[in-house]
Amino acid sequence: MRRVLIVDDKQLMRDSVSTMLARAGYNAVTADSAEAAEKAARRHRPAVVITDLRMPGSDGLSLLERLAELDPDLPVILMTAYASVETAVAAMKGGAFDYIQKPFEGDELILAVGRAAEHHRLRTENAALKQAAAGASPRRRLVGKSLVMDRVHRQIEQIADSCGTVLVSGESGTGKEIVAHAIHELGPRSERPLLCLNCAALSTGLLESELFGHEKGAFTGADQVRKGRFELADGGTLLLDEISEISPQVQAKLLRVLQERQFERVGSSVTMAVDVRVIATTNRNLEEEARHGRFRQDLYYRLNVLPLQLPPLRARRADIPVLAEHFLRLQARRDGRDPKCIDAEAVQLLCAYPWPGNVRELENICQRAAVLTDGPTIAARTIAPWLNAPAAPRPMGECGSGAARKLEDLEREVIVATLGQFDGHRQRTAEALGIGVRTLGLKLKKWKEQELVAASL
Repeated sequence: MRRVLIVDDKQLMRDSVSTMLARAGYNAVTADSAEAAEKAARRHRPAVVITDLRMPGSDGLSLLERLAELDPDLPVILMTAYASVETAVAAMKGGAFDYIQKPFEGDELILAVGRAAEHHRLRTENAALKQAAAGASPRRRLVGKSLVMDRVHRQIEQIADSCGTVLVSGESGTGKEIVAHAIHELGPRSERPLLCLNCAALSTGLLESELFGHEKGAFTGADQVRKGRFELADGGTLLLDEISEISPQVQAKLLRVLQERQFERVGSSVTMAVDVRVIATTNRNLEEEARHGRFRQDLYYRLNVLPLQLPPLRARRADIPVLAEHFLRLQARRDGRDPKCIDAEAVQLLCAYPWPGNVRELENICQRAAVLTDGPTIAARTIAPWLNAPAAPRPMGECGSGAARKLEDLEREVIVATLGQFDGHRQRTAEALGIGVRTLGLKLKKWKEQELVAASL
C-alpha cells in the first residue's frame, strides 16, 4: 500500500486528510512539525509528502529543502490557506511537486496525490532498473532434463511461492545467478525490481555504501545523498552474489536487516524500514565456514532459511549433450548463422570430461568450437586439445570392436566417476545420471563379475 506523510500542526487537518487518503487506498502517516516529519520520512520512506506551508518553528519550505536532501525524488505537495503568487513561485523553485490551497475538495487532493505517487514510482523504478542493468548479465534459462535437474526445477517452483530468504550454493559456474533470476520471476515480487550485487568485487567501505546508501558528507567524495541497493529494491528482490566474501563488519549490519528489516545509511543515525527479499549465493560451504569462525553463525542461519544446492556438471552428465546443443544455438543466433552440429565422438569427449569450470566452462568451449570450426560439424579433434584429451579413445584390441568397446568403456568411466562423486550412494548417483537404481545395480554387478572372471584366468 502506498504511504503518504501528512504534516500539519493542527490535529483536525491531519485527521481530515488521513481519512480522505484512507478512503482512496493510501496508508497515512502523520507528523505535527517539520522536525517530526523529517524523522518520519526517514523511518517510513513515504511515496508522497503533504505539508502545510505555515507551521510553528520550521515552515513547509524549510522542510521541503531537508526532504530533498533525504530523497531528491520524493514529491512534496504544499498546502496553505495563504495563497499568493509569490508563495507559489517560492514553492516551485524550492522543488515542490504541487501546490494546493485550503480549503480543498477531497477529489482535488486525491488527484494531486495520485500524480505525485506515480511520479515517485516511476523515478524509483527507473533508478532501480539502471542499477540492475549496470551489472546485469545476459538473460539465460536453466537448461537440463536429468533427474537431478528435475528436482532443482521443482525446488525453484516451491521456493518462488514464498518470500523467505534463499541461499543458493554450488561450485562456480553452476548457474546460481540464473536460479536467482528464476526464483524472482516466478515469485510474487516479479513486478518489482531484482537488483544484483557482487559482494566479492567491492571493498568493505564501498560494499556498505552500495548496500545501505550514504548521506551527503558521510565520507570524502560523498557529495550527495545516495540510495543503497536495499532501499532501491524495496518491495522487490536483492541478489547478494558470493555472500561468503563480505567482511565481519558488513555481516553484522546485514544480519540486522534480515532480522529487523531496518537499516541506517552510512553517516546517518536514523533508522529506515525496508521490505526486500534476499537471495544469497555462495560457492563455499557456509556451514563449514561458520563452524571454523570465518562466517557469522547467526547470519548463516538467517540466510539458510530456504537452501538450494546446485549440482556440479559432472554430477549431471546426462545434461551435457542438451546443454552443448543449447549453447551452439545461442552462439549461432548471436553470429547470425546456422547452428553447428557436434558429432558423436565429440559428445563422448564432452561427457567424459570432469568440467572443473562447470556449465560456464562448457559454454565457453561451445562458443570457441562454433567460431573456430569451418564446416557445419564440430569434430572430436577440434575440442580434444581444449579438454586435455586424446582425439579418440585407443583401440581395445581383441576384446571386441573398437566402437562397441569404446562406448562401453566410456559408460563405465562416467558411472564410476559419478559414483565416486556421491561417495558410493547409488540412489543419488542414479538420479544424477538419469537412470534407474536397478539399472545402475545391474551394470555394477556385471562389471564386478567380469573382473572376477578376468582375475581367475
